Amino acid sequence: MNTTDRPLDVVILAAGQGTRMKSALPKVLHPVAGRPMVAWAVKAAQELGARQVVVVTGHGADRVEAALAGSGVTFARQEQQLGTGHAFLCGVDALHAHGDADVLVLYGDTPLLQTRTLRSLLADHQGQASALTILSGELPDATGYGRIIRDASGHVERIVEQKDATPAERAVREFNSGVYVMDARAPELARQITNDNASGEYYLTDLLGLYRAEGAQASAFKLDNPDEVQGANDRLGLADLGALLQSRINMAHMAAGVSIQAPETVFIEDTVVLGRDVTLEPGVILRGQTRVAAGVTVGAYSVVSDCVLDEGVTVKPHSVLDGARVGAGSDIGPFARLRPGTVLGEAVHIGNFVETKNAVLAPGVKAGHLAYLGDVTIGAETNVGAGTIVANFDGVNKHPSRIGAGVFIGSNSTIIAPREIGDAAFIAAGSAVHDHVPEGAMAVARGKQRNLEGWSKRYWGGLKDKVDVKLPWLSAWLGRQD
Repeated sequence: MNTTDRPLDVVILAAGQGTRMKSALPKVLHPVAGRPMVAWAVKAAQELGARQVVVVTGHGADRVEAALAGSGVTFARQEQQLGTGHAFLCGVDALHAHGDADVLVLYGDTPLLQTRTLRSLLADHQGQASALTILSGELPDATGYGRIIRDASGHVERIVEQKDATPAERAVREFNSGVYVMDARAPELARQITNDNASGEYYLTDLLGLYRAEGAQASAFKLDNPDEVQGANDRLGLADLGALLQSRINMAHMAAGVSIQAPETVFIEDTVVLGRDVTLEPGVILRGQTRVAAGVTVGAYSVVSDCVLDEGVTVKPHSVLDGARVGAGSDIGPFARLRPGTVLGEAVHIGNFVETKNAVLAPGVKAGHLAYLGDVTIGAETNVGAGTIVANFDGVNKHPSRIGAGVFIGSNSTIIAPREIGDAAFIAAGSAVHDHVPEGAMAVARGKQRNLEGWSKRYWGGLKDKVDVKLPWLSAWLGRQD
């Protein structure tokens, strides 16, 4: 919620191309810890209780606006890239109201900036009764940044860019982050910014001089951790941001009661929700809208995306879950794959190399080994033998099957969809079930076995003079048959 007494509008500048990314994807859409970079700025603005959030787009505008569709923001396009002052004007022109709100400027490529830092910035802005407050930081070497130049009393006098700074000014360690909060006069003052400079661009930093010319107070609020305004201009910078954000996310989960055995190897996107006493083994990846209840264990090198795991679930190592719902007390894996549409009841066992897709399994179902269960509903306490396949695809369409409760499916059976298997039915091992099976019946769908005595001797003996048989055991066996 906004910590000041005045309304707050936020303008997020996200029009840049980001050529050093060397990517067809707009720079601000590159994902970091589960969100596009620009979405982190939107999240922070909304957590502040902003009245309106305007995102200024330019390069790849259609894609940026599509990525943020439904997030509650307003878009303003900067058709020509004429500088930060021009981008700001594009943004404030899209505000529904003017003259009654503070305006906060954020950027679409600084995802590390925390909401609590911005709350402190807003509180300082109001407490100092400043017209303009700059978010600044301090570095041993601020090369590349504009410098904050203060007067003898410590008040902010001006901002000088690196290329325009004297040697003494370049030695200043306090830098301008580019994040500002301004009073309600900012939109009108910004219209006085000119492009009378070497670059021919409109600089937002010129607002400082315009405020001071009116006798208004400008101040700077210094960051505790300058890493918060670190941006990403290339893939290396993007990886650095990801590592810092992931460390922050993991530490927050551990502080809330999650055990992460090797935090440096575990990747949890910001959108994931974890309950207490969850245990994450090394190499785990949790993505998207995943929700993990209390007491769940996710085994080493498992990947879980957009899933709901109820209390006490165990996911054993090297399992991949995507778009699945897993009931309390179930265990999955190792080396299992749950695909979208999988819904498992309580205490279901999915073993090694079992794959499910659009499969609804009632409580107590067991599929221990090497099975494919697609487009099928399975009743309570049914046992699925090793090697079972629900053959759901005829080459053109997928077909559903229903297997009742208490069914025993023998190993290496194939159920050719669409099929109905009644409650308490048995399917003999090795059967290819191509008809419905009534409740309580035994289905045997396999050819009758015949043993052809002496067949091997005749086969191999006939080949012995035609091919070079290099199997010592076979030669010895044939010798014993003479």
